Amino acid sequence: MKKNIIVAIGSLLCFFICACDKAKSDDGTTPPEDTNLATRSLTRAMEITDNALEAYFSGEGMTMARYYNPYTDRRSDEIGSVWMYTSAIEAVTAILHALETEKEKGDPSRYDAHFNRYEQELMKLYDGAEYYLGTFTLTSYTGSNEWTVYGVNRGNSKGGARVEGIENVYDDQMWLIREFLEAYKVTGKMEFLNKAEYLTEYVLDGWDCTIDENGNEVGGISWGPGYVTKHACSNGPMISPLVWLHELYKGKSDAVTHHYIDMTDRRTRRQKQMSKADYYLMFAKKIYDWQKGALLRSDGVYDDMMGGCTPGSPQLEQIDGVSYRRGITCRDRVGPAITYNSGTMLSGAADLYRVTGDDKYREEGTALANATFSYFAKKGVNVADYYTFDISGFRNWFNGVLMRGYVDLYPAYRESGEYIAAFQSNLDYAYERFFYNGFLPTNLLVGWNRDRGKNDTEGMFTFAFAAEYAVLSRYEQTK
Repeated sequence: MKKNIIVAIGSLLCFFICACDKAKSDDGTTPPEDTNLATRSLTRAMEITDNALEAYFSGEGMTMARYYNPYTDRRSDEIGSVWMYTSAIEAVTAILHALETEKEKGDPSRYDAHFNRYEQELMKLYDGAEYYLGTFTLTSYTGSNEWTVYGVNRGNSKGGARVEGIENVYDDQMWLIREFLEAYKVTGKMEFLNKAEYLTEYVLDGWDCTIDENGNEVGGISWGPGYVTKHACSNGPMISPLVWLHELYKGKSDAVTHHYIDMTDRRTRRQKQMSKADYYLMFAKKIYDWQKGALLRSDGVYDDMMGGCTPGSPQLEQIDGVSYRRGITCRDRVGPAITYNSGTMLSGAADLYRVTGDDKYREEGTALANATFSYFAKKGVNVADYYTFDISGFRNWFNGVLMRGYVDLYPAYRESGEYIAAFQSNLDYAYERFFYNGFLPTNLLVGWNRDRGKNDTEGMFTFAFAAEYAVLSRYEQTK
């Protein structure tokens, strides 16, 4: 893959040029990339991302192949879902943040050389994501509205994706909201904030605000408008973005309309104006409390979803001649425990603690950090003194969400640095032993398959590794 090799060489040359003034070892012989962990991690994040953008994407519309094999230089015909596509946006925004932090810490060389380039890649990805957009009308708990949201699968034209029913899910919107807010924070471009707030309105429209027999909100967000089960992945990922929106509007007069159901008669739909800052923080707390109450296990980690729901499929009811979605009561907590379902709650607890100062969030985050590492990290399974994490299914990407949770919690719980180090060690182990044609293997501690034809790598895993490296670089620079 000649172009990949050229990109890799270019990245390394840039690194040596940009890093020439960085600290060396005592005898002056060790190159900077071996002594400066933050610099080295960002270099690797950029190298992996550059190769991945070339390998997985094609055409002006940024069509993303799900798989690529670095041994055969072939990408799959299967197109990645919008969730997989978001992983590329995540990697690029993480690099932009790390470049900005490196500049703030006194070395602007790589920021000056590369920030605009990655910002352009981000805008190309943002534009290409419009192939996943579609429009439909949804009747929810408080009314009927037309929405333009992201479908699971890519359409043939911008805005032409199928999004009705199960063709869109709330968690996909949440991951995009997160990355659009990250993009706004690092670029200041209003289109990212506007799209994030629009999607936030759509997601919160899915909050089950019907009233139970005790006069309380039922709560929880189903997996999507076409589902009734309420998942950790369709609740937890929204907490941190809501806190960030609260921070953006704190002290400002911007208002939003809050739609809800009257607690007295438990049926009348009402609305009121609230400040955006209060509204977003209110929902961050509500969602956090719902997931903690519904899905936290006795061993301290989170189950996957609430099932056994009544009704068993989305249904409508008539209130004063108007159709609304019927409330959902789920009774069965369903596993398994998966890293990202706890990782989003770690980040949520960290962010809520930062803005509220309520010590319960720090205590709960600390307990969750310890429980998750004990439950998910297994020392010495593949390599002595290294921690193995389950990588079956999509867990390579899921595990990155857990790592980010530890990073977010670190300012409030420094002991999580030990947990973060396990991820750094695994990435470095793979890079130093198995890095091939610009890619890391799916199994970081075992390496590639001996049958070269069986080394198809998920695009979202490759971008996850790059994003982890970029997040770790920023963590090292700021901790």
